[in-house]
Amino acid sequence: MATEWAPHKVNVNAISPAAVDTPFIDGLKKDRQRLDRELERIPLARIGTPADVAGAAVFLASRASDFITGQNLFVDGGRTVD
Repeated sequence: MATEWAPHKVNVNAISPAAVDTPFIDGLKKDRQRLDRELERIPLARIGTPADVAGAAVFLASRASDFITGQNLFVDGGRTVD
């Protein structure tokens, strides 16, 4: 899509968050063992916040990202580093 829309001056990017503290992960938060296993896989050792994802979205919507297209921005506390 980035290639297709580039001639129209449209940037196409994605945001891929890890677990974010929303109702979607309530089950994970209630199961301490599952939560601990998930946190072990995240170098920053915490669940993301909605503000973490919002910051990425604001960046991609801003002029600061004008020369960025075709990218997937992982907002995952380093989980995908391995």
